[in-house]
Amino acid sequence: MGNGKVYATVVLIRLIYAGMHILTKASFNEGMSTTVFVFYRHAVAAIFLLPFAFLEIRKRPAPPLNFKLTAKIFAHAFYGMAGTINLYCIGLKYASATSSSAIFNIVPVVAFILAVMFRMETLKLRSVHGIAKASGILLCVGGVIVLALYEGPELKSMNHHQLLKHHTSAAAAHAHSKEEWALGIFLMTTSIVIWSFWTVKQGPLLLEYPSKLLNTTLQCVFASIQSFVIALVLERDFSRWKLAGAVSLASVLFTGIVVAAISYYLQIWVIEKKGPVFLSMSMPLSLVFTMAIASFLLGEDVSLGSIIGSVLLVAGLYNVLWGKSREEKQAAGGRDSGGGGGVDGDVERNAAAVQPADGETKEKEEGDVDAAAAKV
Repeated sequence: MGNGKVYATVVLIRLIYAGMHILTKASFNEGMSTTVFVFYRHAVAAIFLLPFAFLEIRKRPAPPLNFKLTAKIFAHAFYGMAGTINLYCIGLKYASATSSSAIFNIVPVVAFILAVMFRMETLKLRSVHGIAKASGILLCVGGVIVLALYEGPELKSMNHHQLLKHHTSAAAAHAHSKEEWALGIFLMTTSIVIWSFWTVKQGPLLLEYPSKLLNTTLQCVFASIQSFVIALVLERDFSRWKLAGAVSLASVLFTGIVVAAISYYLQIWVIEKKGPVFLSMSMPLSLVFTMAIASFLLGEDVSLGSIIGSVLLVAGLYNVLWGKSREEKQAAGGRDSGGGGGVDGDVERNAAAVQPADGETKEKEEGDVDAAAAKV
């Protein structure tokens, strides 16, 4: 029965992320400005978190916060939350919900690459697990390239009465040129790389400011201010600051609250029960759900290129996760036999475990997966 609850929770988590991709894309199809959407989304997340932050302060004094540390948190919020989500949303506007969900599968792979670059992880190409991880990286790179540059024949949606297709943008939903599609894939991939870098840097930041909740709330508040300024600069037509319709309102609330709060705690619970690798291996479920639901609700046609690219991305994800799992088992065997020494790099495991919401912070090996709220 316990395992049944875990599996049901994993399915719910992946449905939530599928809903995130679909509702966000639907709000853009409805005419919502991407920069205004990001501002509203960060603002909802910040407003949602502030009462919990005040309760935290009442229970125990907040850690000291000087100007240097405040500036550092502000900078992390800018590139890791306000900046990367704006890039992601612009990319999603040019691409599709299905491609967006597919690209999310590179999160643990990018985190692993960054861990190797920061010497938190090793890549031994003469070992089986090293070859598996290297081939996984290459498969993910190939998947992104295929997704961006190859379209191929399309599998038409079977449903011709889409619930979320807005009448003013029905034609525009499929009107993007190949150049715009490639740009969309590139921007979404770039945002995932930046976000993965941000997650890696949260560990050192939490050592300086150890309150996870206050750190998260501060970054959400700063990201709201930054997103407001970005929207002011890029969206001068104030008529577009109005929510375009019910779908846009639902999308803002869903991504700001459900993805930020409910899915985060569900993911923490699954990690405690089954570990981060188990949760990471369920990521392709979001792709399957998104592909099916987007066809029904948005009328998205799935191209052969999207299918091939998605398969390559999922294969790359599983190669890296399998290689990492095999390496950890070997390291554990070495410790049991007196060899000592462990695997240094749980950063990418944690980054793989909890998917982006506005920002999610990961900390140490004991199972603390520290998160922020509301990405994408």
